[in-house]
Amino acid sequence: MLTILIITIALFIWGKFTPDIIALLSMLSLYIFGILNLDETLSGFSNPTVIMIAALFIIGEGLSQTGWTAMAGEKFIKLAGKSSTKLLLITTLGSGLLSGVVSNTGTVATLMPVTISSAWSIGTLPSKMLMPVAFGSNTGGLLTLTGTPPNIIVNNTMLESGLEGFGFFEFGLIGLPLLLLGLLYFKFIGHRLLPSNKTNNKPVDISSTLHKWIEAYKVDDDYYRLRVRSVSPLLGTKIGDWNFEDNHSVSILRIKRRHPNRLKGNEPFIEFPDNETEFKYHDIITVKGDTQAINALMIKFRLGLLPLEPVADELRNNLINQEVGMAEVLVTPKSVLVGRKIRIGRFFKRFGVQLMAASRNNKPFTEREVTVKAGDAFLIRGIWSDIEQLKVHYENLVICGSPEGMSKTVTNLTFKSYIALFALALMIVLLVFNLVPGAVAALISAGIILIMGCVPITKAYKGISWISVVMIAAMIPMGIALQKTGTANLIAQGLVNSLGNLHPVALLAGVFLLTTGFSQVINNSATAVLMAPIVIIAANTLGLSAAPFMIAVAISASTAFLTPVGTTTNAMVMTSGGYKFIDYVRVGSPLLLLFLITTLILVPLIWPF
Repeated sequence: MLTILIITIALFIWGKFTPDIIALLSMLSLYIFGILNLDETLSGFSNPTVIMIAALFIIGEGLSQTGWTAMAGEKFIKLAGKSSTKLLLITTLGSGLLSGVVSNTGTVATLMPVTISSAWSIGTLPSKMLMPVAFGSNTGGLLTLTGTPPNIIVNNTMLESGLEGFGFFEFGLIGLPLLLLGLLYFKFIGHRLLPSNKTNNKPVDISSTLHKWIEAYKVDDDYYRLRVRSVSPLLGTKIGDWNFEDNHSVSILRIKRRHPNRLKGNEPFIEFPDNETEFKYHDIITVKGDTQAINALMIKFRLGLLPLEPVADELRNNLINQEVGMAEVLVTPKSVLVGRKIRIGRFFKRFGVQLMAASRNNKPFTEREVTVKAGDAFLIRGIWSDIEQLKVHYENLVICGSPEGMSKTVTNLTFKSYIALFALALMIVLLVFNLVPGAVAALISAGIILIMGCVPITKAYKGISWISVVMIAAMIPMGIALQKTGTANLIAQGLVNSLGNLHPVALLAGVFLLTTGFSQVINNSATAVLMAPIVIIAANTLGLSAAPFMIAVAISASTAFLTPVGTTTNAMVMTSGGYKFIDYVRVGSPLLLLFLITTLILVPLIWPF
């Protein structure tokens, strides 16, 4: 058992193989050498914790796809300005406070995309931010009874032993000071120790992309918004009745319904109007055409001209949202479009996109109709999924950039955004009031997000960090093996017996060090389950209160700062931050020492021996 454990840790430190491969090799070794049977070996893949983690990734992807993470990122950037130190403190504090009511893994899954985006936006690297977020969530779990499983485990052990349990916010008496200590550590010491790892997860900067398009395609030259007045002859007619393209040289891109008596169920936006679309009073029509054509249109149909925001904001707020996006497309020589005449502003049902603008040899087209040549570039608008499908169905069209990545930077909130937020809030309520098991709560929320279409199923699965999930599932049997072979119990009993005759603070230190030692390599819940009954017996034998020692178990079980496998949160940020095993040791060691000293000072004062 010890040999397998040492080799596993050595492989993690070496970093030659990915963490999931190392964990799987360790798991198989436990079976091959007869330490675990088949059911025990594979138990991690049916463990509720693993299922919950996968569901939490889906919830995080739902929040990302519906605009919440992008909005939070903007708020973080606004508060932090250009200061990486401020951003580090804001994300770490936010992670700590949120994990007091949401699971640690749920907190990190939610904040990780925000943190990555914010880090790149202010000119720093995600590796400078993600580890503090993980450590902050581990510490923030100590704010409430339900903040992290070890809290619940030690509390239940107290009750089962006939002792008084802890109050819901009693853990916060030590959790809050530790969280503040963590913030001070990262502000003055930790940020210097964090590595500068270059990763390839830089998100799309939608603002700079839009400005590039405006410059390349001169979008700002012929983009207008008009309002249908009560006296307009358009009222009650359809777009097809007027043939705007041929008779007026104007393309209708989008219609926003603003009728005060709009019937329930009518769409507030008609993203791609067709010939059957009917005009209604107060409609806001987004059109494309030259100034002379627009002036003539306004006079003939008695339309009002609405002021525009700066063009980049106008495009972002009115033509791009969670459902609809824009992209740049290049035509290759073998494309079916070569030689065809297409009209700018028209919606092409075959492709599922609207042609916004075109350019040739880096010069924008001013004509309304274009005869396509190889090398032409088009600015298109369509449903995000349709734009992605162009890569599959029309292989001779080249999509520039990443529409999928850009869709996550949109901050416009829609109905689905609030569905995703409701799903998150529902999970919090279910967890706080312990109405259902954590895995069930996460699955219910993830199911709502998937069923309501907040995130497509394919993107939901892409959003799951399978390396983290497989690694955690494969490492859970390690904890079972340590307990089954008696290795963990033997070490624990020896340490407690040797310190029992010394001062209670020495025993407290021993409990902390032993628990945190186990938590570096096995699940923190398994660590708490292992240590809690041993500590109860030791305290009763010595005639001491069990409360301070059980609090120390809860704290130290959440201090897995030295390895990426100690907690799921550490594993979740490992790939995105490009961290190596030694990075956790370098950054986590001083913080762990500070937590030990603080625990030895404050715990006996709050919970006397």
